Amino acid sequence: MSTVLITGATSGLGRYVAFALVRDGHVVLAHGRDRARTGHLVQELRAEGRAEGFVADLASLTEVRDLGARVAEAHPELDVLINNAGVGAGPRGSGRELSADGHELRLAVNYLAPVVLTRALLPVLRTDPPARIVNVGSAGQEPLDFTDPELTRGYSGVSAYCRSKFALAAHTFTLAEELAGTGVAVNVLHPATYMDTAMVRDGGITPWHSVADGAPGVLALATRDTGSGGYYDGTRAARAHEAAYDPEVRKRLEAVTGQLLAM
Repeated sequence: MSTVLITGATSGLGRYVAFALVRDGHVVLAHGRDRARTGHLVQELRAEGRAEGFVADLASLTEVRDLGARVAEAHPELDVLINNAGVGAGPRGSGRELSADGHELRLAVNYLAPVVLTRALLPVLRTDPPARIVNVGSAGQEPLDFTDPELTRGYSGVSAYCRSKFALAAHTFTLAEELAGTGVAVNVLHPATYMDTAMVRDGGITPWHSVADGAPGVLALATRDTGSGGYYDGTRAARAHEAAYDPEVRKRLEAVTGQLLAM
């Protein structure tokens, strides 16, 4: 059985996946932003199996780095990282929001935080392969404007969300190439369209699917040998936005990412 860290585990898809994993005998490290909710979740999970809670606000890269350090110290046997936490497009007409570090909020939480957390945990993931990284993305993808990566002009919550998920997919493919031969697999997926989550409801959208519909793809990538560098629609191998495969686009993304994280 594996030791699995899942971010955004206190609600929605993350909560469902956490219970599915713990019931299958895995050790679940459940991340949440709110201490009380995270503690309550861990109590519920421990009624089913082994679980531990970790609290951090992923809108703060300092807290993301601290989360990575705490998990690495407490669980050097970590096998799986599921980057699930995310921020949706927000209510229609809502304005541009900033993270604790001054980054556009959706880019910060949906993209920069997974990049930083993954980097922090790669040393332990590489120690005893095989290991897996699962990035929960979206079919909604829109290439970044590298002259304005934080969308300061013509802001739209939908565009901000889609750009963050495009960046996550493109980064996944770059990271898979970097990790080739190490025993660490990294994949990205669109779990299901418009699941019944607070993120979807806050956007004024009537859900199309339940979180149970989105869980099988996440669980498959977290627990089975599916290869590395793939994009999945649920459990089915699919294609991300074509620009996410472009080597020049990915090279520019990595350069911009480095600049943003150095700010």
